[in-house]
Amino acid sequence: MTPPLRAVLLDYGVGNLASVAKALERAGVRVAVSDSPAQVRHARALVLPGVGAFRDAAARLEQSGLGDAVCARVAAGVPLLGVCLGLQLLFEGSSEGGEWRGLGILAGQVERLETPYKVPHIGWNELAWQPAGARMATGLPVPAYAYFVHSYAARPADRSIVAAVTNYGGSVVAAVVRDAVWAAQFHPEKSSTTGLRILANWASMAAEA
Repeated sequence: MTPPLRAVLLDYGVGNLASVAKALERAGVRVAVSDSPAQVRHARALVLPGVGAFRDAAARLEQSGLGDAVCARVAAGVPLLGVCLGLQLLFEGSSEGGEWRGLGILAGQVERLETPYKVPHIGWNELAWQPAGARMATGLPVPAYAYFVHSYAARPADRSIVAAVTNYGGSVVAAVVRDAVWAAQFHPEKSSTTGLRILANWASMAAEA
């Protein structure tokens, strides 16, 4: 029997930790919440959550040393899951309230939603899966819906990493996949059985890695 995946859930002061941890545990992941760069450097899998402003989150990751630790582990091939703001922080930068530098794990920028609809985008939207998202989408119903809360969205330089898009007055990147890095702009922990299945799919991939 394969032992459960053990993942470090990063606590850098701006994450929705309790709900993400609970959802991961329901998906079969053993979660250790940590604000320690040393623990991150020994992690077998990482989860980067986040709510709030990009600037504040990026600053806390840099000041705490967690950002450097995350980048080092991803470079070593350690699986990572980004959630909401955690997806945005993986990119090179954001224009939210100025120009702010991200972790640079993925090439591209984060920009304000261009839509005739209300911003922030809050609510359930259908996911349109792209080739990169085949494994993320395994076992999901068609159509599948996820819960979003955001005002900014990623614009990857490499469109081949886009795993899913949604329509909110235009195409919006909903998820990305590059090797063992998976990230969702939506909230899997708030997306009912669809979200739990995506978390379980990530756990399965991460356990193999």
